[in-house]
Amino acid sequence: MLNIPNKFAKELVSQPETGMGYQVVKIILKDGRQFNQVAVIQSSVIGQIRGMKEIPFKGEDIDKIILTHEK
Repeated sequence: MLNIPNKFAKELVSQPETGMGYQVVKIILKDGRQFNQVAVIQSSVIGQIRGMKEIPFKGEDIDKIILTHEK
């Protein structure tokens, strides 16, 4: 699990949920890498990102978080 930085958490709180208690987002890192269909619950990235055993970035690596609702 990874807590996302407060500036992104504040934005997500004001956005609608994808499902009960969670949001699906795209995360874009400062180095240009993108991760689609990332589940966020209570301002935390949960579980695994598709095809990876661990979350391959830290909170400070995040440049943008875009709410997509992609399932």
